[in-house]
Amino acid sequence: MEFQHVPVLLGEVLQWMNVTPDGVYCDGTLGGGGHSRAILEASGGTARLYGIDRDETAICAASERLKGFPGFHAIRGNFHDGKQLLAEAGAGPLDGVLLDLGVSSPQLDTPERGFSYHADAPLDMRMDREKGMTAADFLNTAGEQEIARVIKEYGEEKWAARIAKILCERRAKKPLETTFDLVDAVDAAIPKAVRRKDDGHPARRTFQAVRIAVNDELAPLEQALKDFVSCLKPGGRICVITFHSLEDRIVKRCFKTLENPCVCPPKAPICTCGRKPEVKVLGGGAIPPSEEETEQNPRARSAKLRVAEKLNREET
Repeated sequence: MEFQHVPVLLGEVLQWMNVTPDGVYCDGTLGGGGHSRAILEASGGTARLYGIDRDETAICAASERLKGFPGFHAIRGNFHDGKQLLAEAGAGPLDGVLLDLGVSSPQLDTPERGFSYHADAPLDMRMDREKGMTAADFLNTAGEQEIARVIKEYGEEKWAARIAKILCERRAKKPLETTFDLVDAVDAAIPKAVRRKDDGHPARRTFQAVRIAVNDELAPLEQALKDFVSCLKPGGRICVITFHSLEDRIVKRCFKTLENPCVCPPKAPICTCGRKPEVKVLGGGAIPPSEEETEQNPRARSAKLRVAEKLNREET
């Protein structure tokens, strides 16, 4: 399948990124290169942009799409290691960073990747298919309590314990191998009356949870955000798009801490901890997509954009 991904919140990203000619940017979640192309075009084609992705298919597709921009540099890797990857590429201080978190449309729409609960396919779910455990590996080897914890914490699924119990019962008879093996277990665990009232597919929360666990999406996120902020020039901006409450809370908390890092007692007359603000949060918090965008692209419904600007030392 051709790697074509509709960039979410594109107008808002361009507005808040404040793209300038000859700027230096990083798209830490390159995907199909839609956001990157728009940033490069907004610079008049003069910017340098480093696109990071751990999916080889995405790297190839974006490199082909952006081959007309001499300032584009593709980097195969995980944005969690962005600071090191950028240093190795000789990027220098950045004017802007974009992170579009979660799974891309081409990954969802390619059945053999195993991300979708709509098609029967191998239980993979790895963003980098060359390394790490698959969803099948996790579900066939993890303990029942660990599976329940992952589904409850990462999927916010109240039927997590029952889903985990049924998964373990079924794998004892036959290894879990396909996406429909997982869907069938979820269907068996959640009562029909509850499934009928569910606005979406009953397996969506469990699939989200397993995908997050397999790709270790949340644990390194806060440090990655801090690392990217450290790579920004004063006045440079970081834009982060989230799609579910777990990652959005991490981004919100991290930006809040970077904006107000003081740990002194609230009633202390002066600050003695010495911690200085590193960023200013922009946009008044989470910026949602427009109604027009959600009508054209239903997958944008849950998207939120958060933006922070790195402060000058003089401002702190």
